[in-house]
Amino acid sequence: MSEDPETARQIAELSRDTRPLLVLDVDEVLLEFVRPFIGFLGSQGLRFDAMAFRLNGNISEIETGAVVGNDRVAALLDGFFAAQADWQIAATGAGEAVEMLAGGAEIVMLTAMPHRHRSTRRALLDALGFPYPLITTEAAKGPAIRRLRGEHPRPVAFVDDIPLNLVSVRDSMADTHLFHVMAHAEMRKLLPPLPDGIVIAKDWPDAGPKIAAALGI
Repeated sequence: MSEDPETARQIAELSRDTRPLLVLDVDEVLLEFVRPFIGFLGSQGLRFDAMAFRLNGNISEIETGAVVGNDRVAALLDGFFAAQADWQIAATGAGEAVEMLAGGAEIVMLTAMPHRHRSTRRALLDALGFPYPLITTEAAKGPAIRRLRGEHPRPVAFVDDIPLNLVSVRDSMADTHLFHVMAHAEMRKLLPPLPDGIVIAKDWPDAGPKIAAALGI
């Protein structure tokens, strides 16, 4: 897996830390994504048909029923990220749980999105009470978390809603404690079975104590 040079640059700006490391995805983990994105699509005359765990092929025009092509889906997602502050809210319980964990761990937010939207996301996260360092990446998350950990053999936990991201981190750093959190419970039904070694948490009140135990805090 290759590294994203811009992601590496952002990580290099962080202060060195030896506390246990908790890396958090943003969409569907700290912020609601599915429900706000469905609202955004509705404002564009579109609907999301949850037939599979993906966006491509699941968005159609309300008036005609025509399925939206992949290029337009990408453009819609980009438009949503540009307007995210008008749509996204914090996931239930996320702020309180992460604040508790921040007392004993280094918290870093790692979001998979175009780097050009970083400042917009930074402002939104600050407004919603998530003041922790934010890293954006356009590549796999595994190499980024390996770089975040550094040379110190500290425990690491990673929380994400996308199985592929969790597997990427497991493949890069096998001793990472992996947690699956998804704010939109209905989407869980579309997920394939998660690989072994991933702890499934139903929400943040469930996830917080499990993460704390894994990190020894």
